[in-house]
Amino acid sequence: MTTPDPRGVLPAWSGGEITTHATCVLAPNPGPMTLDGTNTWVVMAPGAGEAMVIDPGPLDEDHLRAVCRVVERRGARVTETILTHAHLDHSEGAARFAELTGCRVHPVGPGHDDLADGSVVSAGGVALRVVATPGHTADSLSFVLEADHALLTGDTILGRGTTVVAHPDGELAAYLDSLERIRALTGGGEVVTILPGHGSVIPDAHGLVGYYRTHRRERLDQVRQALADGATDVEGVLRRVYADVPEAVWPAARLSIQAQLDYLAAR
Repeated sequence: MTTPDPRGVLPAWSGGEITTHATCVLAPNPGPMTLDGTNTWVVMAPGAGEAMVIDPGPLDEDHLRAVCRVVERRGARVTETILTHAHLDHSEGAARFAELTGCRVHPVGPGHDDLADGSVVSAGGVALRVVATPGHTADSLSFVLEADHALLTGDTILGRGTTVVAHPDGELAAYLDSLERIRALTGGGEVVTILPGHGSVIPDAHGLVGYYRTHRRERLDQVRQALADGATDVEGVLRRVYADVPEAVWPAARLSIQAQLDYLAAR
């Protein structure tokens, strides 16, 4: 969801080679919820013959083939495709991408099948460690790229604004816990950079996680005040708390409000 960003106005994002081991291929699906588009991440070591792809993105043939070309130009092949969560702007192209590359797709679903918190997926000498970060959705995963002190976050943390907790699948208490997990990773320097599912790379991971945590506390305080002022439902809170949010993202705002109301009702 687009909200004011503590870093001010950011330059347009187009992806590219971002770290030693991570390259972003930007999908052509910009919009109010996808920002500049979905970030498809190619992870591989320089000179390696194997690569991993995180979130192949929508079912767009040109985009999927562009990802293939990035890997092929480096003399490598994709062996692993990993999904941060099941939303179609991240996962819809996975089956077709597997056809194009012959790679294995790590599915997303209840239990994440072969992926669990702490699991490690590797290819070409680079490893990704799974960190379960539910909240945006129940199945949301992040991945520590230790070689670059980076974390691939999908939609859990975005490169601009803040994310929606997508009720009923998403859940605010779980999301707050996930932010604490990420804060712990950034606080000790294990993670310095965030590679998000939408928007630009975040070089100050610890600072932005702090902003996310503060933003969530402030929103909850605003919702509490809206209820005290007479709001009785989602629409009442929307009019009082999210009046400055563009109407294009009001459907997402409603999902977050319901998640906030559920969270407060349980306490």
